[in-house]
Amino acid sequence: MAHITFFEKPGCSGNARQKALLRAARHTLDVRDLLEWRWAAESLLAFLAPLPVAEWFNRAAPRIKSGEIVPEMLDADTAMALLLAEPLLIRRPLMALGEQRMVGFDADRVHAWVGLGPNAPASKTSLEGCAAATGHCASTPS
Repeated sequence: MAHITFFEKPGCSGNARQKALLRAARHTLDVRDLLEWRWAAESLLAFLAPLPVAEWFNRAAPRIKSGEIVPEMLDADTAMALLLAEPLLIRRPLMALGEQRMVGFDADRVHAWVGLGPNAPASKTSLEGCAAATGHCASTPS
């Protein structure tokens, strides 16, 4: 059992499913609002640094879906400036356990990291993104 800091977009059904899986595995969560958190480049980079810049972004964010922002075309400084200015662009969830950090919710990676117990989804299951086909989670910054 682990105590995980979980940065979410409140009201996101995808984040709700992720939290339910973690809690079913008997983990406790310190849930924080990703959109309202006062991010600094250094604290956000602690999560994102191991990933390629294009993987820092929430692919369901309206400005990405519309093609206005193309993550593959951005350098790290420009990407960070965009993420700090508009947290809806940040890939979620962001999770922390002590000094360890994780971005996104690939079930296999999360299971290897903290364990998801007997209710773990099938291998190769990604639980990122919004469950609603409408993209409700991405476009409403509730």
